[in-house]
Amino acid sequence: MLLLLEGIRAFIEQYVDRFNYLGPFVVLLLCGVGLPIPEEATLITCGVLLHRGEVEFLPITIVCSCAILLGDTVPYVLGRVYGMRALQVRWVRRVLHPERFARIEARFEKYGDWATFFLRFLPGARIAGYFVVGTMRMGYARFMLIDALGVLISVPTSIWAAKKAKEKLEELGGADNGIWHLALMIAAVVAIGLVAKLVRRKSPPPAAPDPTREPTAGPDSH
Repeated sequence: MLLLLEGIRAFIEQYVDRFNYLGPFVVLLLCGVGLPIPEEATLITCGVLLHRGEVEFLPITIVCSCAILLGDTVPYVLGRVYGMRALQVRWVRRVLHPERFARIEARFEKYGDWATFFLRFLPGARIAGYFVVGTMRMGYARFMLIDALGVLISVPTSIWAAKKAKEKLEELGGADNGIWHLALMIAAVVAIGLVAKLVRRKSPPPAAPDPTREPTAGPDSH
């Protein structure tokens, strides 16, 4: 696990360091379509760049936010256009596990817009969740508004917190950038795992969805 996280850290840091604005945009966009890298890892790197003075807070926040929203659109459109039939495609099933789909669908039916909003703060469920939102036929404008509200909180907060953490670390005596970055990624992975475990405990085991059924009509289906 440590070797995997170190590889992810090195990849993101090298790519983003070379292309300060384009790098985060591309990586975060690919995260939305299934790249197995936590968005938070890229946002942490952007906070480091902000600390170094290589990017400005408002532009990098806008770039990251736009990339995330575009990436979130992909699973939403997939669910909206193809519905459950998309789960019959092998590569889709690898990302959008039927069991996870069923669990998120039950949450969406119970909590509606709040479930969509809180998906932004559940990295392990985002792609499957936005796919479910699409199959439920939520209107795109409504989906974007709810998702954007989450992004408005998560992106600037993550970047600014990483910047402040780096500043504080240097005040306390400094540390190797790679070790510091890796430590934050490990902390993020542990936090994500704990949240996901808590959510699973509170969710009853769902039945696998039927790939042949028609999408459910949501509140904005017309």
